Amino acid sequence: MVTPWPYPDFPFAGDEPVPDAEDVRLAALVAQRLSLDRTTRRQRIAVSVQHRVVILTGTVADREARVAAGELAWDIPGVFDVCNALALSGGRRAR
Repeated sequence: MVTPWPYPDFPFAGDEPVPDAEDVRLAALVAQRLSLDRTTRRQRIAVSVQHRVVILTGTVADREARVAAGELAWDIPGVFDVCNALALSGGRRAR
């Protein structure tokens, strides 16, 4: 009989810290704001928050959507910083 051993990133391994409630709240607020804005609602944006720093990843159609996503995240009270790692679709690099 073989007993399976979870990979280190297995969600129930017990090694990961429990997400901070404030980080979860901020991530939900940023995601909601992005889904309501006409510029960002149809874009492929993932939102994560670590120690009140919002991290935006994914792909957006143009520079306007990238800038708007960063500004919307900054507009949420309680956000300390925003890491805008959004890439432009079509292979162009974001500046």
